[in-house]
Amino acid sequence: MKKTFLEPSERQRARAYSPAVVTEGGRVVWLAGQTALQDADGRDISGSFEAQTRRVFALLDETLRRVGGTLADMVTMTVFIKDARYGDRFVEIRREFFREGTFPASALITVANFARPGMEIEIQGVAVIADA
Repeated sequence: MKKTFLEPSERQRARAYSPAVVTEGGRVVWLAGQTALQDADGRDISGSFEAQTRRVFALLDETLRRVGGTLADMVTMTVFIKDARYGDRFVEIRREFFREGTFPASALITVANFARPGMEIEIQGVAVIADA
């Protein structure tokens, strides 16, 4: 499987996303929207944008590992946040999870609310995993 990340502009690099990712071969995995109101130990993280964001990335990675991939296999993500003031913080956290600088293509959308009280973020995406 081959992935080509188009060279980002300075703004795109600063916002930690690629303008496009081109893939050839591999298995496509469509990831459902993921949210989190509890951390890995079952503690309530309602209303905590940072804790929810980190947990959602961990859950996406866990899902991808179940099918032979990792978070690094994501080629695009759609991110929904409740408060636009968290956009910059989201970018900082995403950068931690994609340390190699090969960021997925992305959209960041502000929404009025989520399905459950206390939710601050939801991420859905697509990954392409190399054939075994």
